[in-house]
Amino acid sequence: MTAKGAEGGDGRPSGTDDGDARDRELLAAHLAGDGDAFGRLVLRHQGRLWAVALRTIGEREAAADALQDALLSAYRKADTYRGEARVTTWLHRIVVNACLDRVRREAARPTVPLPDREGAEPVELRDRLADRETALEVEAALATLVPDQRAAIVLVDLQGLSVEEAAAVLQVPTGTVKSRCSRGRARLALSLGHLRNRPDAASVRAGAAPGSGAPDEQAGGRP
Repeated sequence: MTAKGAEGGDGRPSGTDDGDARDRELLAAHLAGDGDAFGRLVLRHQGRLWAVALRTIGEREAAADALQDALLSAYRKADTYRGEARVTTWLHRIVVNACLDRVRREAARPTVPLPDREGAEPVELRDRLADRETALEVEAALATLVPDQRAAIVLVDLQGLSVEEAAAVLQVPTGTVKSRCSRGRARLALSLGHLRNRPDAASVRAGAAPGSGAPDEQAGGRP
């Protein structure tokens, strides 16, 4: 039997009943001056937080920057956690807000990325498209959604949160989450309808079909 509150080798909580209790202990230890406690807390949930950031923004470098900003904010403002929600809900909320802020800033000044050197982009891009064509189509379709709809779809359909949990993360009523998911799914159905007849579509894990409610395997459970 694993000891209460112990962490697995991958940094995830070893159990579900005491997971939040352990998170609260680590956050309290961080506030008390334990220099390693916050890092251990992040290790327990970094897979889920990274998946949310990447799918909300859709670009790895920007997602990494947003996640770093969010975790730095959580580190500095840990004393603002009031214990009214699970620690993971609090962390997800900070990450989602950081991602949405970045998406809205970028939308105000759209740019086209240029290759670092001539001839560098095509080879890499061809390789990635060959390996992840369907996943990239899903990611591109997600990127067409307005940020609020995208965040709701990512949390509910890709991360497997319940509507109530997503509402707690986004700090909106459950009806708003349902509405955003419904509108987002309708738009994705138009963009991705052709994937239904593609043989390899079901095997794509990086972009599981929106609306399926299946969480990302690497992301672990729900917050």
